[in-house]
Amino acid sequence: MTAINAKAASVRFENVSKVYGGKVKAVDSINLDVAAGKLVTLLGPSGCGKTTTLRMIAGLEMATSGRILIGDKDVTKLPATDRDVSMVFQSYALFPHMTVMENVSYGLKFSGFDKAETREKALAGLGLVGLTGYGDRLPSELSGGQQQRVAVARALVLEPQVLLFDEPLSNLDAKLRRQVREEIREIQQNLGLTVVYVTHDQEEALAVSDEIVVMRNAAIAQKGTPRDLYEAPADAFVADFIGEANLIPIEITALDGDTATVRIADYTHRLPSRGLPKGAAKLAVRPSRLRLVAGGTAGGTQDGVAAVIDKATYVGSRMEYTVTAAFGTVFAVLDDVVTPFRVGDAVTISFATSGPVLIPAGQTS
Repeated sequence: MTAINAKAASVRFENVSKVYGGKVKAVDSINLDVAAGKLVTLLGPSGCGKTTTLRMIAGLEMATSGRILIGDKDVTKLPATDRDVSMVFQSYALFPHMTVMENVSYGLKFSGFDKAETREKALAGLGLVGLTGYGDRLPSELSGGQQQRVAVARALVLEPQVLLFDEPLSNLDAKLRRQVREEIREIQQNLGLTVVYVTHDQEEALAVSDEIVVMRNAAIAQKGTPRDLYEAPADAFVADFIGEANLIPIEITALDGDTATVRIADYTHRLPSRGLPKGAAKLAVRPSRLRLVAGGTAGGTQDGVAAVIDKATYVGSRMEYTVTAAFGTVFAVLDDVVTPFRVGDAVTISFATSGPVLIPAGQTS
């Protein structure tokens, strides 16, 4: 288990709202706890309130109501300069005319350190992000990933109680995004930092987070570990936003304790009821949790629902299928690329033992 940094502090929001112009609610009475030494990601579509929430932690936006605490200190009304917080921006915000060393040292010059201490800390910061020996280069002489690491080093050397990331990987290509997010996560865990991280990229959130807070319409839709949110989404919005999900209309026909029997066409399936009553509901199923076998009959069978392959796409490591059944169209992913199904093939759809989850019928994405 990673030790918590002595300076790392928790963050707490108590009924915090941010209203612009007296009527536009950017954040609507949210409650949030970020434990010291953890990486928590704010995830959601554009305009959901995640960046405003991050900026309120930084002191770049002031809360309209509620309280914000960093550690045991109420910082609600404090300006950014009086909060022990550092922020890594989407644009990196490096000074182009300064060397890497000067960029990393910049904030230290205002923190009371002499030249020797400033240099020592800056060198240590560059070492943490794997850029030892790059101090004399200009930002223009670095790759995008290296520039992002300079921005991280500049924030780290200030030893903040909380480190904030605002869409830090959005300017990088896919391969570099994967590499840099792994580096950020490794640094956070090795140093025991408290990190609040904003992204709209679901895969990125799943990869780096101790906890994810999914936001929608200025409020929190659900929060939990990456596995909790992926395996047990609260509603159709979360199911579809945290990885792709098929939303299949079903009917709960019987309840036996915490187990529900559901009917899809002529097929029945048993799974946890999640507190839902008998009647109409939806089944959220990840594409990888659908099972397809050759052959099908009209309507359905005891083993699944009859369907037809509409599209078949080879993407290298797997096959992707669009499949139509009586209840509608679903998207399935199978690993078998050697003997794939073809367009027009009759198949039977069933479900993996774990993975499909019930959500209320009225929930929409």
